[in-house]
Amino acid sequence: MKALVYTNTEELIYRDEPEPCAGAGEVLIRVEAAGICGGDMHAYHGHDSRRVPPLILGHEVVGVIASGPHTGKRMLIHPFITCGHCAYCRSRRSNLCENRQLVGMNLPGAFADLLTIPERNLLAVPDGMDPAVAVLSEPLAAGVHAFELGARAWGRPFEEAKVLVLGAGAVGLSSALLLRHRGIDVLLGETNPKRRATASAAGLPVFDPATTEAAAGAYDIVFDAVGGGATRSTALRAIAPGGVILHTGLQDSTGTIDMRKVTLSEITVIGTYAYTLENIASALAAIESGALGTMSWVDHRPLAEGAGAFADLAAGRSPAAKIVLQP
Repeated sequence: MKALVYTNTEELIYRDEPEPCAGAGEVLIRVEAAGICGGDMHAYHGHDSRRVPPLILGHEVVGVIASGPHTGKRMLIHPFITCGHCAYCRSRRSNLCENRQLVGMNLPGAFADLLTIPERNLLAVPDGMDPAVAVLSEPLAAGVHAFELGARAWGRPFEEAKVLVLGAGAVGLSSALLLRHRGIDVLLGETNPKRRATASAAGLPVFDPATTEAAAGAYDIVFDAVGGGATRSTALRAIAPGGVILHTGLQDSTGTIDMRKVTLSEITVIGTYAYTLENIASALAAIESGALGTMSWVDHRPLAEGAGAFADLAAGRSPAAKIVLQP
């Protein structure tokens, strides 16, 4: 089969790789669409010790079952392989499974013609749904998961919240669009001018936090989809007393948090990691309903051109919030 292989820092090679074989309880998937995630970009830059080259990256994936009784059925894949019996799995927090593995990190990923996955990790894609659209359920699921935690912590109907989203990548943009669809007052911050233009074209109010400060203490919920020192500082400045900061981005660990302000204003800071199968199902249903609009902010490219797509994202040349690679 053909695969896009991460071979070294900022090096990806499209080449022949051995075809995988499904084991017990697994199915073989013929990949139709695979999105480039921020985690893939961290590996590309050599910033993720968990992703060791040579490795096939990619964990946002839709494909069809290639063999067995359900051959040809289109499926969305939950990329976390969990044990199902630890305390976290038993308490419906499988995203924190002590024994979890991730496709494209510990296991060969989706930037290939084929991959294997446990059958329990599959969600059926609605008939007629474009696989390159359905695959956006994975990044949106991170927002769905974060907002569930945020609503629980804030203690009031989420529809009453004034929300600031930082980062107009796929997680931030799709989450902001979902909030808008729900009638929630949302503002999006993004430093890349091309992505700001994309977000504006999608109908979202957007600003540049590098040149314009968000109103201090004005937001009940701040969703940091970047996770950098600068965005953490912006989040803490913008959050209202009693508000909730949802931190899902993993850009870096720089900077400090003013814990005195957190204490005096009773601010809740929650790290929100990934999603569960239920979150992915909710995201898929939201996309099917049209909650994200036309999704013109997605760029589709052949898998063979994947190295160029990574280079464009690294250099900030792409206005797209998401690039989806298709074999």
